[in-house]
Amino acid sequence: MLKHVATMASFSKLEIDSILQIAHRMKRNPQDFRKVMEYKTLLMLFEKPSLRTRLSFEAGTTQLGGHAIFYSVADSPLGKKENIHDTIKCASRFVDIVMARVNSRRTVNELIQHASVPVINALDDWGHPCQILADFQTIQEKLHTAGLSGVTMTYIGDLDNNVTYDLARGAIIMGMNFKIAGPSTPEFAFSDDALAECFELQKKYGGKLTLCNSAEEAMSGADVIYADTFQSYHISPDLQESRLAQLKPYQVDSRLMQLADPNAIFMHCLPAERGTEVTADVIDGPQSVVFDQAENRMHAQKALMAYLLNSPHCCA
Repeated sequence: MLKHVATMASFSKLEIDSILQIAHRMKRNPQDFRKVMEYKTLLMLFEKPSLRTRLSFEAGTTQLGGHAIFYSVADSPLGKKENIHDTIKCASRFVDIVMARVNSRRTVNELIQHASVPVINALDDWGHPCQILADFQTIQEKLHTAGLSGVTMTYIGDLDNNVTYDLARGAIIMGMNFKIAGPSTPEFAFSDDALAECFELQKKYGGKLTLCNSAEEAMSGADVIYADTFQSYHISPDLQESRLAQLKPYQVDSRLMQLADPNAIFMHCLPAERGTEVTADVIDGPQSVVFDQAENRMHAQKALMAYLLNSPHCCA
């Protein structure tokens, strides 16, 4: 059955568990999965740049025995010269699976609507499921837990963020406690639409989203602390000074880390700016797992592609 991935809400808990199990097996024994994508091709559509996304998908496809094609949408904008409908209809005749890193969820939704092969959202303005799968794999490794239920994760900073939205969705589905805190002004607020979606997910799954009044409240007792850049690609340089002033109380430093569980881990999806959203002593310190987290992008995405392609090589 054809399946697409738009956000973490595209999955059930059982599906996330299955993908993570495959990812762990692939990381332990990569040689056992060298024919998963034999004679198969991944199309990588990039409207937004990324070092980790391209390298992890392209290297991962090669390790699975497949071939990846990089196509920069900047050279031929989607929906301009040729509409998205025609683009993905043609691409579906040539390749076996598509990933798209684009500006808008509208693009992802249109690709999904007209594709006849699996489409993976590799980032848009509404979600980043590939990152979150890698994050969950990392948490399981570092906290030595087979499941994620009951784990408390804290995110502080700019809450109007695709990573924050998908962390919330995924955490709720997996039965985690997800606490967030950021400036109270609208430009940094967790979207009302995302909030409504999370409340609906809470009715079905065992996780919980909590909006905290301060960084200190959010950090208290956390098992996982998560930060993201204060200056995303789309932010105008003219706004940097005022943004930084409002976000400064949410910088993750050693003082805040001491409020978390003593065995807590620090995560960041990278790229990071030391001295801005996180201090150097934290991101380069013993509690930081950011480079294991980055590596797991490849393993989690390999597992996701195998799952979507219904690979017989991944059966337990």
